Amino acid sequence: MEYLTENKEIITKINELAFAKTLWLDTEVADWSTNYPRLSLIQVLADPSVTDAASQSVFILDVLDKHDLASYFIQQIMVNPQIEKVFHNATFDLKYLGGKSAHNVTCTLKIAQKITKNVLGTSNLQLKTLALELCKFSDVDKEEQGSDWGRRPLTPKQLQYAAMDTVYLAAVHHALLKFSKSNIVNYIFDMAPLGKSPEKPQSLSSTPTKLRTAFECPRLFYLKEHFGGNTLFLPPENNIGIGQIFHDLVDEIIYLLINKPEFTEIFKPAASELLVEKIASNIQQLYYNKRFYSYLQQSIKKDSNLAQPLFKVWQGLQGLIRRFAELLVINRRYCNAESVIRETFIIEDRKLEHYFNLPDNSQLRVAGRFDCLVFNFETKHLCVIEFKTYQPVDPSAQLAQVAVYSYMMWQKKKVPVDSAVYCVLPEFKEYQYPWEQLENTVHQLIPYKLQQMQQWLAWEPPLPNPPPATTQPYLCKICPQQQKCQSYFADNSHNQDAENLEDGQNVEYKDEQGTEYKDGQDAHSTRKDEQLSNADAIGQSLVTTLESFGIGVDFQGVAVAPAFIRVKLKPQLGVKVNALLKLTADLQVQMGLASPPLIAPQAGYVSIDLPRTQRQVAKFKDYVESQILPANAAVKIAIGVDLEGKLLEADLSDPNTCHFLIGGTTGSGKSEFLRALLLSLLVRHSPQHLKIVLVDPKRVTFPEFEGMKWLYSPVVKDGDTAIELMENLVGEMEKRYKLFEKTGCNDLSSYNQRSQTPLPRIVCIFDEYADFMAEKELRKALEQSIKRLGAMARAAGIHLIIATQRPEAGVVTPIIRSNLPGRVALKTASEADSMIILGGKQNSAAYLLGKGDLLYQTGAYLHRLQSLFATNIQLNN
Repeated sequence: MEYLTENKEIITKINELAFAKTLWLDTEVADWSTNYPRLSLIQVLADPSVTDAASQSVFILDVLDKHDLASYFIQQIMVNPQIEKVFHNATFDLKYLGGKSAHNVTCTLKIAQKITKNVLGTSNLQLKTLALELCKFSDVDKEEQGSDWGRRPLTPKQLQYAAMDTVYLAAVHHALLKFSKSNIVNYIFDMAPLGKSPEKPQSLSSTPTKLRTAFECPRLFYLKEHFGGNTLFLPPENNIGIGQIFHDLVDEIIYLLINKPEFTEIFKPAASELLVEKIASNIQQLYYNKRFYSYLQQSIKKDSNLAQPLFKVWQGLQGLIRRFAELLVINRRYCNAESVIRETFIIEDRKLEHYFNLPDNSQLRVAGRFDCLVFNFETKHLCVIEFKTYQPVDPSAQLAQVAVYSYMMWQKKKVPVDSAVYCVLPEFKEYQYPWEQLENTVHQLIPYKLQQMQQWLAWEPPLPNPPPATTQPYLCKICPQQQKCQSYFADNSHNQDAENLEDGQNVEYKDEQGTEYKDGQDAHSTRKDEQLSNADAIGQSLVTTLESFGIGVDFQGVAVAPAFIRVKLKPQLGVKVNALLKLTADLQVQMGLASPPLIAPQAGYVSIDLPRTQRQVAKFKDYVESQILPANAAVKIAIGVDLEGKLLEADLSDPNTCHFLIGGTTGSGKSEFLRALLLSLLVRHSPQHLKIVLVDPKRVTFPEFEGMKWLYSPVVKDGDTAIELMENLVGEMEKRYKLFEKTGCNDLSSYNQRSQTPLPRIVCIFDEYADFMAEKELRKALEQSIKRLGAMARAAGIHLIIATQRPEAGVVTPIIRSNLPGRVALKTASEADSMIILGGKQNSAAYLLGKGDLLYQTGAYLHRLQSLFATNIQLNN
């Protein structure tokens, strides 16, 4: 036993105990029979050993009249749901250790009461009796129970008595858990809710993970339940074996964020001054220095093979910390620095269970443990988060899994609960599902699926109607139990289909940042894939699916775009458009879609855009002809290909499209969009008539363009040069207006018609604008230049195209937005980012497919287009 009396050593020990998984606890209270009881000792056993020698692993914290230390213990240990706290009579101890604020508490007295003393074979259920009669301890001391715990110093006999209480507790706890494996205790713990007949205990049980597997492949679900084995569909390049490490470290990060004052200090500046990138960097650096570096060194010392996997873990943690930083910056607007972290991360028991009522009037218990729960003050919603260290091959199955967690949490708290899946490797990708989309999915679809799962499990060979094969044949190629499935079900039709997909059938292109574009067929090819030829059938299937939800629609036809199929439906009389708009999540699950469909009202119909399994690439060379136009020709930029296969372009001389704001997250195809846009200018306008300004802080978007003759100045890669450049453009604008004034001209076009030395148009493409916004002075200078150029430069023939991966409110300020009328949104990381780019409540960009799928806003109308893709760029100056 270790008896601690000094404040400093008690705090150090509490900090060490905060990383434990389970603690066995007891308290001794002075003056307990008076009106003013005082907490005297907190006894803690962290070693799972249950022998007499275990008393050497007991820590006794002397907290008599040390209220600050008791409070610190409560904050670090009792409210932390990651630590299981085991007491015998928890009702008594919790009076002094946090009360209702304590989470993840186990009470051995309550467990024993459920089993009953008759079953246990003990005379009563007191701790000392259970230790003596159930666990067969000898020399159990009961004399010191009435000691004076308020006097100091305590006697060695008192300390030994206090230490052994936790040893007895651990032994009793383990003994009761052994009883819990018997049939009678299984009945007690798995019994049906009140109101069900006790003669028929509820034995059916499932989990959200099983539900996900059943959505992916009913046969794999069957094999797992009957024979065990792996159920993850993972391509060979995906990282495996690091999931548990990652989850443990995330728990540690959240714990440190909440409990360590260094992290609170990061949020002390005013909310308006907080920048996501800076916050994320500070958290990453603090955590790396405080914990991860030592963890990395210790792990590699034990096993050098862990170096590469842990590097991947750190990559994943960096992306996750950045996402956490985004949420914390949002919430900081509503909370002070001291409370924002605690109010964002909801710390409670993560185990959930619910009894679902199935269509056949039976009940099924679903229980599981989610990864994280957060609160967003902007949406006023809780959000259940699942972490994945791989990119799922079937996001719709992930939706089914998190939808169940969302519903069970709603049952517990009776408030809307959003869901999200954070896939952290090989790059961070978020699947966000608002409660409004999930609600009908859970109520209408999940109970039917759960019942269907029970029916599949009841099948035995050689009976007819086995569990069906997956509806997504490509999964068979990466199935972890492919051989078992083929032999057991004697049906390899889907697997054969998968084998027939030749590896060379799809050509892959990658941009400088690794974004992949699969060219199963180019956009002008006459060869039709399965989806194109069966587009009408897909539309009819959608109509049938909607009818199953009680929504009648008339099929108006389909249009096939490179990335999606647009089904046109007209709601029947009495059906409101809103009834269709809220079915995004239902349709994704029911139709097995990789991404949520986009649903929008159009003139005379409702469009439902379904993602294609084999996307087309809109090749630049098929849409833009290389030809030098005359000096007075309109200067247009290529935006993308529409549903009719036509290229939409924007005229930079038009007041509505003279300057552009472009947003798109990692993987959206933003860099490729900018390169194609730039190339569409270069192949049609000579360097004498067009000058290009490029700002590329990441130095990877425009490498092929650095030596071209069109450049107005060298490519800008740092903040100071960017300020100088923008000021030069303002000066150029003012110089041109003076020339216009002298010649009596209104704009560049009229001036060039009269002048013998025409001036070139200047197009400034500013990539990753957010990278320059971290420094206040830099931000202010750039904003002022953009404001002036945006308001006045069109007539002078100077045009701005500002692009960013992170269109956050603190980056794309109202000043910037108001002066950039043209808007292009590729896939954004969140609905909030989409609304910043497109304005109003236009959140659709969050649900785009990535890789060049974009929304182009002209006036009040949104065009959904596929951006051009340029390969093998070679410039002939």
